[in-house]
Order: sequence, then C-alpha cells, then structure tokens
Amino acid sequence: MLLSYQNTEGPLNRRIYIAMKVAIEAGRFGADSRLPSTRTLAADLKVSRNTVALAYEQLVAEGYIVARNRSMMRVSSAVAVTRRFKPIQLKRAKPKLSAQAGRVMEASALPPTSSFVTAPPPLHYDFRYGRPAISEFPHDIWRKLLAARLRQSSRGSLGYASPAGYGPLRQALSGYVSRARGISCNAEQIVIVNGSQQAFDLIARLLIDPGDKVVIEEPHYHGSRLTFEAAGAKLIGVPVDAEGLDTTRLPVTSAGVRLCCVSPSHQFPTGVVMPLARRLALLEWTCRAGAWVVEDDYVSEFRYEGQPIEALHALDRGDRTIYVGTFSKIMFPSLRLAYVVLPSALVEPFLALKWVTDRYTTMLGQEALTDLIASGHFERYLRRACTRNAKRRRTLIGALREHFGERVEIAGDNSGVHLLVWLNQIKPRDVEKIIARAARVGVGIYPITPYYSKPPDRAGLLLGYASLNEREIRAGIRRLADVL
Repeated sequence: MLLSYQNTEGPLNRRIYIAMKVAIEAGRFGADSRLPSTRTLAADLKVSRNTVALAYEQLVAEGYIVARNRSMMRVSSAVAVTRRFKPIQLKRAKPKLSAQAGRVMEASALPPTSSFVTAPPPLHYDFRYGRPAISEFPHDIWRKLLAARLRQSSRGSLGYASPAGYGPLRQALSGYVSRARGISCNAEQIVIVNGSQQAFDLIARLLIDPGDKVVIEEPHYHGSRLTFEAAGAKLIGVPVDAEGLDTTRLPVTSAGVRLCCVSPSHQFPTGVVMPLARRLALLEWTCRAGAWVVEDDYVSEFRYEGQPIEALHALDRGDRTIYVGTFSKIMFPSLRLAYVVLPSALVEPFLALKWVTDRYTTMLGQEALTDLIASGHFERYLRRACTRNAKRRRTLIGALREHFGERVEIAGDNSGVHLLVWLNQIKPRDVEKIIARAARVGVGIYPITPYYSKPPDRAGLLLGYASLNEREIRAGIRRLADVL
C-alpha cells in the first residue's frame, strides 16, 4: 500500500491519519474495501504498530472506516455517499441582523472594523487620549501581589464566583470612594464589571427600552452614546458650556426622559467641571422627572489644584444616581476592571443582568487589586501619577503656547489627562489632512469630531499627555508645529 505522509507536519500518527483520510476522500479506496491490518501497514511504513493503531482509531471515530473485528478494517459505506454529495452553491448575501446589531453597525462613532484585528502603526509621539503611563505603573508590586494570590489559590478561589464581584474588593472600594469621592455606600451597592463599557451596557439593558428618551451631553463620551443608541434610545443632546451640562436646557420634567448621562467632575471631552449650583439643579430635575442619572466619574482622581471635586452621587438625597468608576485610565486598560455604585432599588436586577451576561468578572485581578488598595500602594501610586501628570500638563500647555500662540485655544479646567485644543486658523475639513501629515512624521493627534452628534463648526484636537514624558511632549508639539 503506497501512502505518502511525509509532506504534513505534527505527530507521526496524525500524519498517517491525514494521509489515509485524503486517500479515502480521493477514491483510492472503494466503499467497504478492506484495509491493511495494523501490523501490515506498520511494516510497510516502517513505523510502530501502535502508531498505525492510533491513526486507525481516529478514522474510526470520525466514521471514515469501520472495524469488523479487531483484525479487520474496512472503508465505511458512507464514504460513497459523501463523494456523490455536491453542496448547493448559494449566492453570497448579507446576513439578516437583529435591529440592535443594525443600529450598532450604522453608528458613526464606531471604529473601522480593521482596527478590531489590526494594531495601528506605532507613533513615536502619540497624543492618544486615555492611554496611561503604563511604564510607570508599579509592575514589580503588582507581579508580587498576583504571584502571592496564585500561591494561595484554593478550590473556592478557582470555582464560580458572585456576579457582584470579589467581596473584599467591594468592601475596600466602599472605603476608597468614601475617602476620595465623598460617597457614602455599603459594599452591597457596589458591583464589579469588565470595564466602564460593560457598566454602560448593563445600565442600558436595565433601564432602557427602544424609543425611551436619554439625555447625553453635547459633546460627550461616544462609548456611552453607542451603547444607548444600540439599545434603541432616542438621544437628546444638551449643550455643554464653560460650566458643564447646561441644566437650563434640560427637557421639561413631563417629557418622559428615562436617563441622563453626565461627567460632572471632568466633562468629557471639554474638561470643564460642573459647579455645585448646577449639580443640585440636575439632581432636582432628576427627582421631578422620575429619571436616573449615570455619573461617569473617569479620572476624577487627577485634579492638579486643590482636592478632587465631590462626586454628584455624594449630593444625591433621592437615591437616583448610578456612579461608574474605572481603573483602565489610572492603572492599565487590559485590567478591564470598573465598578458601579448602585441605588439600593437597582442592585438586585442589575446583578441578575450581570449574571446573564457573563456570570462574573475574572477573580485574580480583583484579588490583586484588593491587596493593592489595602496595602496603601494604590493611593500612593495615584499621588505620584497626579504629580507627574500635572508637570506634563504644564509642559504641553507651555509647548502649545510657544509654538502656536494665539493660533490655538486651550479648553478645560486643571484636571484630567487630556487637553481640548481648538485650532483657530484651520478649517474643520482640513483636520484629517493635518492628522495624516502629522502621522507621517511620527506624531499621533486625534480630532474632536467623534465626540459630537453633529460636527462642530471649529477645528479641534483632543491631545492626551499621560503616556508621554516632558521631553516627548515638547518634541512632538515642535514636529506638529512644523506640519501646520
């Protein structure tokens, strides 16, 4: 029996199995024809009998051959039917998607599909928003905490867990948000989720039906907008001015608004802070309208003059605020850990949705984060990062003023990890060309347009600075000035 198995890779028994399968499919053996015994074929191929036996066992398991008895193998009669079968060639058509999938695919702020599988080319001076200084994170401490938790692994820690998250982490976060944000809550109100994006998704599933009205800031974080659009919400954009969301422009309380999503401590993307009067006005409107407020409190820890502003949740006496905090932009994005502080009435249904979605969030990162907070390393790291970011912010502002002067306008308060920069002498339609030219000299800059429902009538850039050192910031802005 001539059988070529030299052109394939892998274990010898696997190569013989593939060669015999190809020969059977090609018709070299007729249906019900007898095959050589394992002893005969092993001698023919100069391999061990056990190797051939393993190949035969796989062919039997897949139905290509049948064993009449221990010593006789025959090609299955089903092979003849397989050879006669000709699949119907259908015209390639677009799949019929659900209404929700269609809304997602039509979203203007969705990244191009190529970016889901292909990493963008590296840029030496990348001012991308939301990228923390990963190289300055205390990796050694984090690795030791992970290793310690792995050594302590028990049957309980490796099994299924609560959808609410790791209990000690929720307890630690209850103390942290009290110290850092003035929020008074118990651990039972806190749920650990896979990043703030899952938080928005679960909130939308919990509170929004197709056609429900949702207030968003204009401009806004497009991740939350996409989630509410996918849920079928009717979005109402309320403009943001120098004091954040303009509460005088909110819909009338009888309009039936279901939800309002805001970032009061550091509005995204303008960077402005909502003052107390507007916060109280928003909470009053929420109670009268019977709506819920989602407080997106990203990077509120990074405030460079005075203490961080008290959270909106801390002022809420009507128990209508859903607070969302994240570790992606203050630690590292791949951690995929965020948390939600819920009104008591929403805890049980939120947990039910979390369980249906993914059961629970992976435990190892939660356990290590608990130790990082309990040891004090987390808040010490935040203080160091805040000092570094303040210097980088001053450096970026100084470089922009040196190279551009009155040609740019810098928006935002003294907080956060990015600047909104308006280009006074550039037309909005020319921004994409400038971005492309900057990329060719290794500078990554990003437009403000995706964060508006309707493109603004000014040319603007969102410049992140947390992941660049001061030398890189100055060099990158100098190159950008050459491009412009």
